[in-house]
Amino acid sequence: MIKRTSKDNLLSLLDLFPSVALLGPRQVGKTTLALEISTRGDCVYLDLESEADKAKLADPELFLEGLEDKLVILDEVHRLPNLFQALRSLIDKGRRHGFTAKRFLLLGSASMDLLRQSGESLAGRIAYLELPPFNLIEALPETIDALWLRGGFPDSFLAASDAKSMIWRKNFIRTYLERDIPQFGPRIPAETLRRFWTMLAHSQGGLLNASQLARGLGVTGKTVSGYLDLLVDLLLVRRLPPVHRNVGKRLVKSPKVYVRDSGLVHALLGINNIETLFGHPVIGTSWEGFAIENLMTVAPEETHAGFYRTSAGAEIDLLLEMPNNRLWAVEFKRGLAPRLEKGFHLAREDVKPDRCYVVYSGQDRYKLAKGIEAISLAELMRELHAI
Repeated sequence: MIKRTSKDNLLSLLDLFPSVALLGPRQVGKTTLALEISTRGDCVYLDLESEADKAKLADPELFLEGLEDKLVILDEVHRLPNLFQALRSLIDKGRRHGFTAKRFLLLGSASMDLLRQSGESLAGRIAYLELPPFNLIEALPETIDALWLRGGFPDSFLAASDAKSMIWRKNFIRTYLERDIPQFGPRIPAETLRRFWTMLAHSQGGLLNASQLARGLGVTGKTVSGYLDLLVDLLLVRRLPPVHRNVGKRLVKSPKVYVRDSGLVHALLGINNIETLFGHPVIGTSWEGFAIENLMTVAPEETHAGFYRTSAGAEIDLLLEMPNNRLWAVEFKRGLAPRLEKGFHLAREDVKPDRCYVVYSGQDRYKLAKGIEAISLAELMRELHAI
């Protein structure tokens, strides 16, 4: 069993709030983590993909009102959209009886439905926590190439071989396209969405060009924006916004777009082993997206991530605005001898970050230039997590 770094955060939130929503893509390990927590005390687990369990909640208040002293785990909770009003009533009744925390753990495969349904009815009664795929600290730093190639979904990362991992990821993509995504939005042809997802993988880490994507798919720019919103809400794609600073220069306004799990990037592009990846044009942006996702899994809550780029070519790959108003600049270089371009130094003069790092493939930590450190991904993750 690989210990999840999110586990302690989840336990803390359960001690503070009557309900906690644990969000993440399918097969990321939400149910495994919830059942591991359930061994700590009296719990009731209901899988809302099971017709038998759904039937128990035909009258949710009647079934749940006698479980005030237990933690009720509701898996795939978006399948019962009318449940949240009942949960609000049960939480308020429980508070009057002294049950103020650890009432409901809600598991959902997307953010948008939970946020939309619970925005008013559970306001002040719910906390949200995202469970991402395995990160490098959980999987251990020495597994970095396997984690990068296969991605962090447990069944993919822990597969017996690269070939079996690829089979799992291809079937994961197919299941999402044909079965899961239609639950969350308007009916979209699976083949169209696959083409769109593959186009995003080809342009991994590039600036969003909706009109170009629209031409490639034969749809409108508005339709492309809808497809992208859906994949972002399903926690499968990251839209990294530009950071706007009052520097008197023309700044890029389009976001950068990343398929969040590197293993899915490689499956969409047919990259089935590390040798093929090392020779593929996507290697640099794949590494960049992999590193960004790993850093975000350990960043302090309320950290805002973005990038900086001017029309003149000044650029920083990642800017992290910390809750303590500290600003970190991070550049990503795949290789053992990182070199910084002029654009990074110009951008650094513009935004004046408190710390500057270059994440590279080596393990040594050293000064690359005045105020700039070369550092491994695992070491920077540990430093970020310690804040």
